[in-house]
Amino acid sequence: MSLETTIIKPASTPKKKSAVREWFDSVLFAVVAATLIRWLFFSAFVIPTPSMENSLLVGDYLFVSRLHYGTSTPVTPLQIPLTHQTIWGTSIPSYLDWIQLPQYRLPGFTEVSNGDIVVFYLPVEHPNTYQKYSNVLPDLHPHPTDLRSNYIKRCVGIPGDKLEIRSGQVYVNRQPQALPPRMQNEYFVSVTTAVNEENVFHKNGITDYSQFTETFGDSITANDQTGYVVKTTATLAEKLKNYDFVKQVQPVFMEKGLKEPYLFPRADFLNWNKDNYGPINIPKEGVTVALNETNIALYSDIIQNYEGNENVVIKDNKVTINGKAITSYTFKQDYYFMMGDNRHDSADSRYWGFVPKDHIVGKAVFVWMSIDPNPISFLKKIRWDRIFRIIQ
Repeated sequence: MSLETTIIKPASTPKKKSAVREWFDSVLFAVVAATLIRWLFFSAFVIPTPSMENSLLVGDYLFVSRLHYGTSTPVTPLQIPLTHQTIWGTSIPSYLDWIQLPQYRLPGFTEVSNGDIVVFYLPVEHPNTYQKYSNVLPDLHPHPTDLRSNYIKRCVGIPGDKLEIRSGQVYVNRQPQALPPRMQNEYFVSVTTAVNEENVFHKNGITDYSQFTETFGDSITANDQTGYVVKTTATLAEKLKNYDFVKQVQPVFMEKGLKEPYLFPRADFLNWNKDNYGPINIPKEGVTVALNETNIALYSDIIQNYEGNENVVIKDNKVTINGKAITSYTFKQDYYFMMGDNRHDSADSRYWGFVPKDHIVGKAVFVWMSIDPNPISFLKKIRWDRIFRIIQ
């Protein structure tokens, strides 16, 4: 009979991590978590320009939901986490475009609707088109789809809509659309005497104004009057009428038939302007259009740059793909028409065209912080009344 002896060894004490290792692990976890949250759930943005005033103000910090429309998978995987286009504080690119992956969109719980305020990648930053629009956009450089500049506008036309603008009023499928509650437009304020601009305009929150000079092609009927052209909301425009030195307040629109330069599409035969535009049909996946002169002008950028077509040649009102002439075209994805709420100070779809669905980032949900870039005093730098404001 033999006896077997089992020897139990004491458990080894795990080696304690150094302070540097613990710090590195914590930072790595935070970066990975923040990257996943930013990609999958929501992102933070700041409003840099007045194109959405007075709905959104310069200095508003937003949360943008990626869940609403479904987040899209990265196209450019070789990039430094939590950066966009460049490394923080430098002009050094934060990515390498050696690898470009196909894009897929995860399921969302809603679709883009008319009236939504949407963040999207600027489509005309495409290498083949961005130079064409340099006169209405800041200095841009071509980037991959998922690293183009982020823009925020209100969607006024969804796939399949027929859109037209008449005297500043947007019509969709021949029906006038409700104006955004804080939409800003231009008004001519006719006055009988000099105006204390601080007490009249600044006191009412109007910062964009100028003394009137005659402008060709506007809707101001009495160009011999003195006054101001102000950009403000309809509510504040009505309020200005209560001053005894104000003779009248009237909206300013460009006349129908007056061609505005740099408007989309760049076609000599279309006499459109920002206040009288269209009608146009918003492209919808699966819809086929005949390629006549007007449709070639409207949809040539789409066919050439955003549908995955190769060897597209557009010349003399004829379109060929891979050497084959086509007389009609079927769209491969949905498109949208975006406009800023500051209707006379917004570089939007009226100037550079349609937004492809694969450029949609998310829906603006609420303002979590608002900082006035030009405060009257230091104590008023934070706009407390805008914090946690739901975006409409």
